[in-house]
Amino acid sequence: MNLNYAIFRSEPIMTTHDLAGIGSHNQREKKAYNSNPDIRTLDSYKNLELVPLNYKYVKRFKEITKEYEKQHNEKQKTERKERQRSYTQMLNQSRNCVADELLFTDSPKFFENMNNDDLMEWANTCMDFVYNDLGYKKEQVLHSVIHLDEKSPHIHCVVVPLVKKYDKRTNSERYTISKKQYIKDNIHLSELQDKCHKRLTDEGFELERGIKGSDSKNLKIKEFKKVTRYYENKSKKLNEKMDYAINEFEEKMKTTKNIPFNKTHVLVEKETFDSMNNVINETKKVMEFQPKLEQLFDEVNDYTKRHQTLEKENKVLTNRVNNLTKENNTLKERLKSILKAIKTFFRQLLLSGNELTKATTTSEIKDYFDDKQFSVNDVYDISKETTKEDELFDYVGIPSYMIKYKPTFQKDDDFEVNL
Repeated sequence: MNLNYAIFRSEPIMTTHDLAGIGSHNQREKKAYNSNPDIRTLDSYKNLELVPLNYKYVKRFKEITKEYEKQHNEKQKTERKERQRSYTQMLNQSRNCVADELLFTDSPKFFENMNNDDLMEWANTCMDFVYNDLGYKKEQVLHSVIHLDEKSPHIHCVVVPLVKKYDKRTNSERYTISKKQYIKDNIHLSELQDKCHKRLTDEGFELERGIKGSDSKNLKIKEFKKVTRYYENKSKKLNEKMDYAINEFEEKMKTTKNIPFNKTHVLVEKETFDSMNNVINETKKVMEFQPKLEQLFDEVNDYTKRHQTLEKENKVLTNRVNNLTKENNTLKERLKSILKAIKTFFRQLLLSGNELTKATTTSEIKDYFDDKQFSVNDVYDISKETTKEDELFDYVGIPSYMIKYKPTFQKDDDFEVNL
């Protein structure tokens, strides 16, 4: 089994001419990309700028390095005429790069089912790596963009490794562009790739790890340990985020409970509704994670059963699986109570919300049904005798006998959600 690390690459940009070409590509200035059929130009509007740039790369480069250019021009005043060179000539004729392009991505499967919030969280984590692990300042980032118009989402982040170094000849600090101040060599690059991977997994991102039972006889115990450790961290992160969302929602509900209803609408504060949506979003993440957790149980159990001779190592794995089992059971119980609360909340909104609230709630109910988190009975109970009854009954295919004989869901007197 190969554990895939987050893909982080570094490509030096050697001349301002190359920089202009890369800018044209990253900003999608070309009308056609015949050399790269993977680019879907009709989707280019979806690309997201992390560090925006509204003009050309070279112009921004000149802004970032204006003190370096000023230093160069001052030096040229003392040079013989035949040795004088413009700032651009000096940069392009030197052996140093003018900028560095950092690329972040992963396999297409990593990005499956990611919503925009998850994508931005991944992207911001990559940018945290640029600032905190590589050590670039924000003013050194020329441009950073997420390309969503190709096969797999990826980030192009162009940085200018401008530094001030002590010059023994002049006995002073002087500007220069030096990529080696940030990435020393290939060994250092490998260490940075590990740091990038760790930063992402610490934030709860699941990178492709591909445990396959048919290949388990070739697996190394330490790789299982890495995967189970990752899942433990992921479970912990999910629980922490869910606890925060629930606590925030409960605080908002303290004031919402005191807001009166009338026959046509309920006044739910936007902050309260947003906090409930946050609980819903965190719940969906747990729902997506849980089947993967259970798959891991099956694969590790299968491995340990077929390798009974490795008693000591199996004991370690068994302990880890037991810990994960406890985490999984906790998540299951939490999901039951939260789904019950969400159903009650949706029911109240359909009964007493305004038309916009009802439409939004109806869309959420359909999503839950499509994701198999709500059953036909759940949708029936939520929507019975509301203005959205016909729409939701038709969407989930409520049979006629249920409409005729199923008891009515009673409206609560108080707007209360118990988590």
